[in-house]
Amino acid sequence: MTAPTRPVTTSVNEPTVYVAFELGKKEWKLGLTSGFGGELMIRTLRSGDLRAVARVIGEARRRFEVPDAARIVSCYEAGRDGFWIHRALATLGVHNRVVDSASIEVNRRARRTKTDRIDARKLVMMLVRVCTGEVGVWSEVRVPSVDVEAARHGSRERTALLQERTRLRNQMGSWLQTWGCEVSSRVRRTADWWHQARDWQGSALPSTVQARIARAERRLAVVAEQIEVLETAQRAALHDAVADSPMGRLARLKGVGVTSTTVLLEEGLVWRAFRNRRQIGGLLGFAPMHFQSGEAARDQGISRAGNARLQSVTIQLAWGWLHWQPQSALACWFHAHFGPRRRARRIGIVALARKLLIALWRYATTGLVPAGAVLKVA
Repeated sequence: MTAPTRPVTTSVNEPTVYVAFELGKKEWKLGLTSGFGGELMIRTLRSGDLRAVARVIGEARRRFEVPDAARIVSCYEAGRDGFWIHRALATLGVHNRVVDSASIEVNRRARRTKTDRIDARKLVMMLVRVCTGEVGVWSEVRVPSVDVEAARHGSRERTALLQERTRLRNQMGSWLQTWGCEVSSRVRRTADWWHQARDWQGSALPSTVQARIARAERRLAVVAEQIEVLETAQRAALHDAVADSPMGRLARLKGVGVTSTTVLLEEGLVWRAFRNRRQIGGLLGFAPMHFQSGEAARDQGISRAGNARLQSVTIQLAWGWLHWQPQSALACWFHAHFGPRRRARRIGIVALARKLLIALWRYATTGLVPAGAVLKVA
């Protein structure tokens, strides 16, 4: 189940134009060169002006005296612009790379000069190093297809709505607390419950407070309606999924629900085309961070630098896996290593989540059922 990962490289003698984009809201700064020791061009363009990009690339071809058939390689840092620039550059015949900005090396001095011009120069020279075979210069982002990127909005919107629902409920609880008012959950399920609420001395809440609560309740009703629409769409997609598809396989596994299946697939369990389990661990971010220098050595815990949505859903799946799949190999491994101790179980659940995600990836892509796991009854 493992495979080596090697970047596509070019020869230092192959004519190539390297382009680095430093993206801004109003302007783009382009750094262009033809390789190590070559001349470096810096151009400033209006943001989103693809015609100007093509014009500058043509200018660079002539200035660097490279043939028209020479490869054009570019890069930019992943950010608020998303992936439309990557797709637009592909239509211009440019081989683009999207870079994880957190992986770019920086000067460690307390104060350092930073401008878009300096960043563009540095980024284009790093691109040359990557394209000529240097390993570990930076980390790259895997670009989703248009359909996959659009599909992710469903589960992400649901997460945002759940957070909004919690925020509104907590706010109303705070408003009631400032008046010494306690309202049971049973009462809050009745219509116009705020008229029945009483403060610390048994008086009705002021009309302005009641009006504010009423408006918040109306917002809550809208949020609940939108959540129901999204969850209905998720259930419908799961019901219509082909049995041998990744969604159909995960849906048959006991302990994996509709929302978990949707989030796993939309965040890239399949479309990212992982080659080995280490790549999955890198996306999840639950990796140990060791510190060793000379005689000093210590464990810094886990990095937590991965996909936050995957981290949340895999932790929930791990706890559910212990309940719904108690005879599985993963559950037996967890109990053998961490036992009944409460603190150890909270630490060990992270390790179980990492192992479980790898097992689910193998099951979704190859149909290999996790050892000892039970499928749902049809």
